[in-house]
Amino acid sequence: MSLTHDPDRRRDIAHVGPIELYTPVLEESRDFFVEVMALREVHRDDDSVYLHTWDDYQSWTIRLVRRGAAGIGRTYLRAAGPEARDRLAAQIEATGLGRGVATDVHHLGEVYLFADPDGHEFGLYWDVEWYRPDATDTPALKNQAAAYPGRGANLRRLDHVNYLTADVPATSAFLRDVLGARCTEQIVKDDGGPQAVWYSLGNKTYDLVYTEDWTGTRGRLHHIAFATDTREEILRTADVCLDAGVHIETGPHKHAIQQTFFLYVWEPGGNRIEICNAGARLILAPDWKTISWTREERAKGQAWGLKTIDTFHTHGTPVVPPAP
Repeated sequence: MSLTHDPDRRRDIAHVGPIELYTPVLEESRDFFVEVMALREVHRDDDSVYLHTWDDYQSWTIRLVRRGAAGIGRTYLRAAGPEARDRLAAQIEATGLGRGVATDVHHLGEVYLFADPDGHEFGLYWDVEWYRPDATDTPALKNQAAAYPGRGANLRRLDHVNYLTADVPATSAFLRDVLGARCTEQIVKDDGGPQAVWYSLGNKTYDLVYTEDWTGTRGRLHHIAFATDTREEILRTADVCLDAGVHIETGPHKHAIQQTFFLYVWEPGGNRIEICNAGARLILAPDWKTISWTREERAKGQAWGLKTIDTFHTHGTPVVPPAP
């Protein structure tokens, strides 16, 4: 599959915006994010809680939604401008994946709804309400969204989302040809086909990741990831999670792919959460060529030799039994 990116193509998406995360234990998940991860509750309704990371310029970062099973809800993407939103919506509509328009999303304007080829839900928007700190979290520096919390994981912002998909080539083509994202790295199978793809929307190394779902199920989540300022904060987070009784799945360690320093934990609802730091690594080359990793290279483990834990390949949300 060709992953050639046209460097002259206009980028109509600015970044990944807020996301929705399903959980069967709403209050327990809320406490995990607020007390351990150091997010701030900013709004709630009967079936959901809205949380904010301390340096997100938007009014909320993640909406926890009460559901019978864990998993990913809608991912919102902010367009690069109002005309960019209209252009991109027209391109998506032509694929038949459009789902109409919503005007009732909390603190977002008109949202164009769509799905990727695997069934994950998305929303494209431009108008947004910015975060307004109150007397308890007004920052000393006015170029910062809120005061540094100085506790728990100190998560600064949402970094990326890693989805599970039954068809990596189809979702990869949609990201490249319709959304205009570029594939920075990929894992290839023995036949040369992609098994996992990392796509960038701007100059970050990656924003949206799709990994082959071993169960063949559509629309599941592998993990969501939040960024910290430093790698040392991730080391401290491991101790914080240990004392809080949070399940630590793997890490702290360093990925070979994308060189991200990581810690993976499971929040009370069962969703995998990555606390990560990619350092100063950016993709500045407009003609960046996709880096491909083979099965033999991946078998060597992570950057410093840590073998990938089995559940990293088998656990996704919602949890489903494997195919016969």
